[in-house]
Amino acid sequence: MSRRLVLILAVTCAVGVGNIYFPQAISPLVAAGLRESPDSAALLVTATQVGYTAGIFLLVPLGDRLPYRPFLVTLLALTGAGLLAAGCAPALPPLVAASALIGVTTVAAQIVAPLAAGLVAADRRGAVMGTLLSGSIGGMLLARTFSGTLGEWLGWRAPYLVAAVLVLLLATVLAYTLPATTPPSHQPYPALLAESLRLLRNEPDLRRSCLYQATVFAGFSAVWTCLALLLTGPAYGLGAQAVGMLALVGAATMLWTPFAGRMVDRRGPDPVNLVCMLGILVSAAVLTAGAQGGALGLTALILGTLLLDVAMQSGMVANQARVFTLRPDARSRLNTAYMTCAYLGGSAGSWLGVRAYGQAGWRGVCALVALLAVLALARHLVALYGRRPQLDEIPATSRR
Repeated sequence: MSRRLVLILAVTCAVGVGNIYFPQAISPLVAAGLRESPDSAALLVTATQVGYTAGIFLLVPLGDRLPYRPFLVTLLALTGAGLLAAGCAPALPPLVAASALIGVTTVAAQIVAPLAAGLVAADRRGAVMGTLLSGSIGGMLLARTFSGTLGEWLGWRAPYLVAAVLVLLLATVLAYTLPATTPPSHQPYPALLAESLRLLRNEPDLRRSCLYQATVFAGFSAVWTCLALLLTGPAYGLGAQAVGMLALVGAATMLWTPFAGRMVDRRGPDPVNLVCMLGILVSAAVLTAGAQGGALGLTALILGTLLLDVAMQSGMVANQARVFTLRPDARSRLNTAYMTCAYLGGSAGSWLGVRAYGQAGWRGVCALVALLAVLALARHLVALYGRRPQLDEIPATSRR
């Protein structure tokens, strides 16, 4: 596979993931523009994440059944249509509905990974996967900056309309650059869906990884959904652009992720997961100081979100490394189960975060993050130290 195609696929990952995250920075602008409460406008973030979760479960398994080129082009065209509908929405209900459609169809990053793995030689696979992951992280980070800045200049509709043009241009490029592929499976669609559920039921380490990432990603989503409410509220009085600029701090995650991958290779996923969960707890404590406003509070938000981003993405690397070793012949379906659970957690975190913010302010959101990290940490400690010895591990003299 050529470097040019790798770059195009990395951009595809960035755009696909960015469509999930850019609404987080402009929900206050949507509230003002449509004369809705901030809590109500935050529903568009939740709707996008719920739709994305559904898209991962319902559409990603089709990557094993359909040729990649027409599948990806069709999905991007539908995403572009959803973005145009969102940018022209006259009220909040149709905007939320369009956001759900965007979420369902913008699953390109989860389809590009197995496509690239099949096109590249084994000795280059790791490097290509790292490039695609960097594209996804870049899209997640830059999307908030893009939407916050553009929204401040031209209004909340502009990010949706510009994103629609980008997605439709990308669909055109992929239609002419992606090679023809043969589907690796001829299983019927219901069997593909059932396989992901069967793997989740039969693989304990898959369930454990799903729990870890669901709880950590829930805390991550809660923070970034409510951060716009905090920064544009009375404590700071900043604009939506500030949310996007703060997101740029997380660019360091793109540099850290390869190091986290090397640590997983050397020490295994469990020690890396342990450090990540402790990092989430520390980030929750640091972020709590952000409630007081001012320069000190803003510094706490910068440091806390950076630590949160690094811990969440490093945990993603560790958990996927564990998951992909379980069944090399079913990695797409394993990824479907894993990512569905992760984004269900993210959707729940957005919803819970808004309610925690309404009831207890920013400190309530930080307490929610800490609670979720404690749940994951407790399960991880049980896995590390609470496993009962199996019969073949007990000395024969002790079995009487």
